[in-house]
Amino acid sequence: MTATATTDALATVPLIPRDHIFGNPTRAGGKISPDGKWVSWMAPHEGVMNVWMAPSDDPDNPRRMTSATERPIPAYFWSPDSTSLLYIQDKGGDENFLLYQVNVESGEERCLTPFENTRAQVVGASDTIKDTILVGINNRDPRFHDVHKLNLKTGEMELVYENNAYVGFESDDSLTLRWAIQQNAAGGNDMFEIVDGVVAEAPRESIGMDDALTTGTAGYTTDGSVLYWLDSRGRDTAALYAEDTATGERTLVAEHDKADVGGTMRDTKTGVVQAWSATYLRTEHHAIDPEIGAALAWLRKRLDGDFGIQSRTDDDRKWLVWNDPLTAPIRAYLYDRDADTLTEFYNTRPELEGAPLQPMHALEITSRDGLTLPSFLTLPPACDEDGDGIPSEPVPMVLLVHGGPWARDGYGYNRTHQWLANRGYAVLSVNFRGSTGFGKSFINAGNLEWSGKMHDDLIDAVEWAVEKGIAARDKVAIMGGSYGGYATLVGLTFTPDVFVCGVDIVGPSNLETLLETIPPYWEPLVKQFHERMGNPGTPEGLEFLKSISPLYKADKIEKPLLIGQGANDPRVKQAESDQIVSAMEAAGIPVTYVLFPDEGHGFHRPENNIAFNAITEEFLSRYLGGRAEAAGDTVAKSTAQIPNGAEHLGL
Repeated sequence: MTATATTDALATVPLIPRDHIFGNPTRAGGKISPDGKWVSWMAPHEGVMNVWMAPSDDPDNPRRMTSATERPIPAYFWSPDSTSLLYIQDKGGDENFLLYQVNVESGEERCLTPFENTRAQVVGASDTIKDTILVGINNRDPRFHDVHKLNLKTGEMELVYENNAYVGFESDDSLTLRWAIQQNAAGGNDMFEIVDGVVAEAPRESIGMDDALTTGTAGYTTDGSVLYWLDSRGRDTAALYAEDTATGERTLVAEHDKADVGGTMRDTKTGVVQAWSATYLRTEHHAIDPEIGAALAWLRKRLDGDFGIQSRTDDDRKWLVWNDPLTAPIRAYLYDRDADTLTEFYNTRPELEGAPLQPMHALEITSRDGLTLPSFLTLPPACDEDGDGIPSEPVPMVLLVHGGPWARDGYGYNRTHQWLANRGYAVLSVNFRGSTGFGKSFINAGNLEWSGKMHDDLIDAVEWAVEKGIAARDKVAIMGGSYGGYATLVGLTFTPDVFVCGVDIVGPSNLETLLETIPPYWEPLVKQFHERMGNPGTPEGLEFLKSISPLYKADKIEKPLLIGQGANDPRVKQAESDQIVSAMEAAGIPVTYVLFPDEGHGFHRPENNIAFNAITEEFLSRYLGGRAEAAGDTVAKSTAQIPNGAEHLGL
């Protein structure tokens, strides 16, 4: 098939509307109450995602439980006693999340943490004490979260521990604090045991920086006799260990040679691990308990693609199961283990049923220094007749870089991959060194390599795609959010000949100012930032940070750049985008800058996200030549402000 034939074939493939991909799902986030009487989910009300529920034996009789009107509710969960729903919400994306409660019977709603400029977090919950949880509140000192017992019936809070030093805590099922965690001078973590509310003077466990992102406690059994650890000390990948709390003896429970042990399934009564998973290219589930193994095998026979357990009842007889068919909308099912029935609960996006969704290819790319980079590729429709992951002719490509950078890309339905592939682009996501989930050596290979070897990995992936005949060399764009936005700016400044254009979403341009303005509750972690990125507290460290900051190379930008920013971003302040835009203007270099006054670190209101994607689609179409859905009044319906470069968009 020639390039012209590929283009002609793509023209016959329906254009998937942006609203179908990025609009609110019909339903999502399903859960079953601990007592099994209720099912709950997220669904839109007047265009905003809210929490709904219904009797589990009558799920078609829903009741809306929340009344969010501006921003979608980001997360919710059931109270342990099944009498209320709890959710968090911030203001305008400032990430000062407060905790709210809605009574199931009365519908009465109240804020449980009614403080200004405060970020609440759940520290601990119990399977046996069902009317109380532990919460952390940083209203006294924004750097540290004081731990309180919160009575979910009365709303009363009792101070458990005034925190002036620690980044986190571990509690047991009795809601007793057992560990306090503090960053040490090396950038790792010191772990102090807590006895009768008193933190030990010396740490029992001292974890070096090399193991800091792959080692820590993973919860107690209900009776407190076993403490689980995810631990990479003395090895590379994090393994699961069980420690006998009476003797201190540790037993290896599970390990994987290529990936860290990730999720576990615990007995809902005893807290004993029944199954575990690890994700290298794809997620593998491993059962320890025979009954759990039989249930997972039963589901495996009936569900195509990937699946997982997202909610279980206290008696563990009913599960809510998610299923990603990979080229169809994600669904949720109710699984009755006693009746051996699997009933569809909802389809997240029925409007995508039958849409030309494309398969994702999981692959390994080798870096120039021999590191294996787990990666994921999606090709546009009608270009790969034999399905081998190589198009008949090279196509335009978007290198989509994940944020963090201490995060990872994974396999499965990815809305950005599907959107861009449908527009005619190959989409490549690379787990560059520094990404998590692949062992500590892979993470630590990224230390002090921002714009160095971390970026080399991205360039090596582009070269691989060109050499394989996947990407047209002169039609590769780079795009990403947060660290991915930084990588975009690095791509256009440090390697200006590789990419034809770039899309930076909430990316830092100056690592010196980024570290100066981190949220106060990140201060207890700052040593690790300095060790992994660079230390602005020393002359050498400051000079290094400047040398890897795109701001100081803004005059090297030759290719078109689109920047998106939330005005309330607490992590990457608006100034990060403002200053590189100003530098480009001073150098006479055109740039398009889109600012959302009611967003933070990313665009969470669907109308804003869709608007920015409409702008991005037009931008990429202009410079890569792919398809674009007409923008219409999409941007006008959002809060988007375009202080720079609106004339370059042609909207």
